[in-house]
Amino acid sequence: MNASVSRPASRQKNKHPRRGAAITGLGIVAPNGVGTDAFWKAVREGISFLDQLSREGCDDFPLRVAGQVRGFEPGSMVEERYLVQTDRFTHFAMAAADLALEDARLPTKDMSPFAVGVVTAAGSGGGEFGQRELQHLWGKGPRYVGPYQSIAWFYAASTGQISIRGGFKGPCGVLANDEAGGLDAIAHACRSIRHGADAIVVGAAEAPLAPYSIVCQLGYQEMSLAREPGRAYLPFTTDACGFAPGEGGAMLMVEEESAALRRGARIRGRVLGHGSTFSGSSGWERSRDGLAHAIRAALDDAGCAPEEIDVVFADAVGRPDADLAEALAIADALGAHGTRVPVTAPKTGFGRAYCAAPVLDVGAAVLAMEHHVVPPTPYVTDVCHDLDLVTRSSRPTQLRTALVLSRGLMGCNAALVLRGPEGDM
Repeated sequence: MNASVSRPASRQKNKHPRRGAAITGLGIVAPNGVGTDAFWKAVREGISFLDQLSREGCDDFPLRVAGQVRGFEPGSMVEERYLVQTDRFTHFAMAAADLALEDARLPTKDMSPFAVGVVTAAGSGGGEFGQRELQHLWGKGPRYVGPYQSIAWFYAASTGQISIRGGFKGPCGVLANDEAGGLDAIAHACRSIRHGADAIVVGAAEAPLAPYSIVCQLGYQEMSLAREPGRAYLPFTTDACGFAPGEGGAMLMVEEESAALRRGARIRGRVLGHGSTFSGSSGWERSRDGLAHAIRAALDDAGCAPEEIDVVFADAVGRPDADLAEALAIADALGAHGTRVPVTAPKTGFGRAYCAAPVLDVGAAVLAMEHHVVPPTPYVTDVCHDLDLVTRSSRPTQLRTALVLSRGLMGCNAALVLRGPEGDM
């Protein structure tokens, strides 16, 4: 999906109509809940799950607040033979994929294995598994390093294990990318649907809170070092001091829409348009033009006018210059509507989980459109930008179309247009 796709009027002249991409399943593993019910309840009520970082080996780090997935028992959802081969980020991905498949009720056993593919995005890879094996190497010697060290850390591990476990032999891929890769992975899945695939399991999961992984992040000037959860992640405010990192992830089942309707699937949402750009990492002010261009491209791809957007799920870095650039980009791309449309950033309640962050936002957007409620931005009260940021409590309103935004710390920008289950194509 890209900016070069024709508008709807041109599509009508095409003898082969565009194959629509419908979301029929959601699977979520997040600090604020495992499963869509628990996740949505916390998001809707604006309950924050940011807390003091408590992972073993992290006591002396300057990072003090993060969004941790607590109470997650991978052994209850993933078979032992897969657990020993994989890192925590893949455990999240496999569990979320199972939840998405269960939600979609896709009869994969009755389908050709080549009809279903898998696409994931990953930014940090298997840091916890890799750290453990390196400790064995330096502490005990090479004979104590397991064979799975060669694959468990790898960015493609989640795609590989989900496809192997499910017997999926359709188009598979992985985007090793920064945060915006979560939206780009969904766009890649939709291209596969457009080109003939029947269904794609797509999403992202991250587990960046092991000591080795955190050391790699300490150079990020955007990461908050605040010591109190209530002050750690306050985007679009005068107190903004960066973002609180988080772990977890979300997986979607995306199907060719007409086939999904024929089998009687519940359509939870539709992916209408995507745009992506790269504006470099030499300053957040440059992301203004890049993000605005990505939004326009996504709208063009969707054949959607700016005033049709009913809610914006913001990227919300939490750094003053980055927040200003995003607010201006929204105004640049949506015009006067950009200051009136409700904007939200529920991730302030559970952390910014890198590539998984925008996919969790997509899950929240689908649920928001189903329930016709804009969830609040936890902790944030006084907004210092010209945005209609929803704070304090959720806002009931008719929602038909949502815009999800993401920017990476290395300069990628992406935008995704979604339509709810009741909206027309």
